Order: sequence, then structure tokens, then C-alpha cells
Amino acid sequence: MEDHISYILNDLGEHREKYFNAMSPPIIQTRNFVFPGVDDFRNAILDELNSHIYTKGNNPTVEILRKKLAALEGTDDALMFASGTAAISMTIMSCVGQGDHVICVRHPYSWTATVLSRYLVRFGVTYDFVDGSDLKAIQALIRPNTKLLLLESPNTFTYELQDIPACVALAKNNGILTAIDNSHASPIFQQPARMGVDIVIHSVTKYINGHSDVVAGVVCSSHEIIKKMFIDEYMVLGGILSPQDASLIIRGLRTLPIRMQRVQESTRTIVKALKGHKSIKRILYPFDPDFPQYELARKQMSGCGGLFTVEFDLPDIDSLLSVIAKVKRWKIAVSWGGHEALMLPMAALYNLPGRDNPHIPWSYVRFYVGLEEPEYLLEDLLEALDI
Repeated sequence: MEDHISYILNDLGEHREKYFNAMSPPIIQTRNFVFPGVDDFRNAILDELNSHIYTKGNNPTVEILRKKLAALEGTDDALMFASGTAAISMTIMSCVGQGDHVICVRHPYSWTATVLSRYLVRFGVTYDFVDGSDLKAIQALIRPNTKLLLLESPNTFTYELQDIPACVALAKNNGILTAIDNSHASPIFQQPARMGVDIVIHSVTKYINGHSDVVAGVVCSSHEIIKKMFIDEYMVLGGILSPQDASLIIRGLRTLPIRMQRVQESTRTIVKALKGHKSIKRILYPFDPDFPQYELARKQMSGCGGLFTVEFDLPDIDSLLSVIAKVKRWKIAVSWGGHEALMLPMAALYNLPGRDNPHIPWSYVRFYVGLEEPEYLLEDLLEALDI
């Protein structure tokens, strides 16, 4: 398996003889591609997904990345998008029409919830959020017009999982497509398509790129689903990835397994050291034996990344914010998956003018472990907690 991954990351799709045997693929920064004759042009038009006509459709640099990510996920093909949000939105749009119904796990990525609750409802698409760990609850929500079961396992704050094969079986028995946001695990630690999921989505912004300099998304699926999405959503709505960004992601992809392993090892070290601290009520981390769905996490995932959430045992928001102010080596930011350690305190999002308070308690802080030495990061947290 490791040799296979190495081939995908370093060689798949890279026909170096076509570009002077350069080790890194070139950035094909062009709008149009020209044709020697009318017949060549007509043949390309008939298969635009696999031909080079116009970079809004298929670009050679982006195509290399498509092939690599599809192979990592074990799917036929993939489409690259300008953001993870675009990948999620266009996936949902490709599966439903007016009058259709979507079942989505509760507490998904915020923009997933938004596209269902605020956008697609304008066009007659209905939805239900559900506890994804409860198969009977999912079954009870299925209607004749249910077209999509949307999973996110684990999610990226409280790390709720779904039993992926069981959800797939339930959906298939009812003629429903399944899609999953697999950003938390990365294709290194979880391959949902190999468990039967129809469509796998990633915020490539996170682990896959890994260098905090690109925003992107990917959808991995069968030839049939990708071709339909290419014609009906991708080409129409134009949320494409640029060749330059694709090149940066290919660069980041080379080190994905090494980065994931480093992040996992550091996170386990830090979580173990923090457990039992007097100011910490509990730690949420899927590979912690005390995590409620630990056995399911170990069954479905070959590893776990760098996200963990701490529920602090402090009297009020101000006391928690005082602790956060003392932390220097973890930067406050919303996105994760790069080389730098980050934190997102929910307390900072409470009592904002014109906004409802989040469903997640103010005492929760999500931490992301980067590529720094774990001792360096741990020392900073323990000093801040010395209250």
C-alpha cells in the first residue's frame, strides 16, 4: 500500500516526457488550447471532460491533480473546485432537484448547513439534520423523495462519527446516494469510497495542500457522477481551480503521508499530557480511549489527525479568554491543516452583535497541532493554564 501511495503522489499522471523530463509538472497557464484541424476540435468537444479546450473545463496541470486525488480515494475520477464550500455545494446541487429531500448529519461544516438551510430551500429542496450515529433516526427520516444522505465523519469540532458501511447499506436499500466530507481524516487515514460511499468530498485547503497558501476543494466519484457534475454544475457555475493553485497542491501532496504521521504522533503526545489537568473537564479526540465512539473510529480510520477539542473547567467566559490571551505558540484562526498550530476558542464567538451564539458551549476550544515540536506547543499551553 505504501508503494502504491508513493506512485500516486510522485508519478501518477505525470508524463514527464511531454514536458522536457522536468521533475515537477509545469503550470499550464493558458486560457485556450488550439487544434490542428476541425476534426480534432470536434472530437475534443465531444469529450470535453477529458480533452483540453478551455481551462474553465479541463487544464493539464489541474488534470494531474484530479488523477492523483481520485486514485488516493479509490474512485474513477475527481473534479477540482475553487473551495471546499464549492465542492460541497455543487455535490448537493448535482444530486437534487426541485421537490427533493436531503438528510444531513447534525452539526456539519457551517457552510454545508448554510447551503441546505438558506440557499437550496429557495428552490424547493427540503432537508433534515439527524444524529448520524442513530441509524433508526436516519431510517425514520427517509421519504420517497429523499435523494441524498450527506455524512461528515468525523466532523471537525466535536468529532461525531457515523458507521459508514451501515449508512451506505441503508441508503442503497432505499435508492439514495451517499456523500461524505472526508476532510478530517484525509485520504491517508480514511477512504470512504472503499466502504461504498458514492461521493467523497475534501476541503483541499486543509491537509491535502498543507501549506496554508491555497483555498480549494475536490469531489471524488464514479465516471458517471463526475461526468454529470462536470456538465451540469462545474461548467455552468464556473467554480474552477487555477493551474497555479493546482501546482501548489501537487507540491503539498508529495509530503501528505509524512505530514499526517507527524501531526498524529504530536497530537497523541499532547492529548496524553493534558488529560487530567485541573482546569480541563475533558478532551475530545477520536483516538482517545475515553472518546465515546473510540471503537468506531479505530475501525474506520487507520489514523487520526491533528484536531482535538478541550472542554475547560473554568467559571466563566472571561476566565477562559484570559487563559487564551496567555497562549503564544498557537495562533487563533479558523482553518487548519497547515504547518502551524492553531486554536479556535468558541468563547470568542459568543455575544457578538447581530449573531446567535453557537450551538457549541463557550468552554470548548478546538486545537490543531501543526508540524512544530510537540514539547514546544505543550509547554506553551501548560504555562497558560498555570492559573
